[in-house]
Amino acid sequence: MTQPPCPRAWRFVASLLGLSAVALGAIAAHALADPLASAAVERASTYQLIHAVVLWLATLCTGWAARAARWALLAGMVLFCGAIYAKYLLSFNQAVAVAPTGGTALMIGWLLLGFSSLPGKKPGE
Repeated sequence: MTQPPCPRAWRFVASLLGLSAVALGAIAAHALADPLASAAVERASTYQLIHAVVLWLATLCTGWAARAARWALLAGMVLFCGAIYAKYLLSFNQAVAVAPTGGTALMIGWLLLGFSSLPGKKPGE
């Protein structure tokens, strides 16, 4: 049985997120003069890199919880990490208002991944 195209698309997205996390980490380490900005962007890139790997691995899980987890992880990275990047790289200070929503989405993604691993038939399978 072959994999449906959806996991391949998610793997591609996860790979791009990993690539951009490494690039943004390099910017934090080498191009930012402000130590606070450098630390914040480096932390965001670390979170993004970890969650990009988790997103890629989540493509191996099936069911409604795994599908929802992928969306939650993506939203979390965009909102949490993106807010930090916007503040420190684009001087858009108001962006950090969505960071807590992004952090919550990341936690929900982890919770949903946990649900996807529970034994038994899951709704939507």
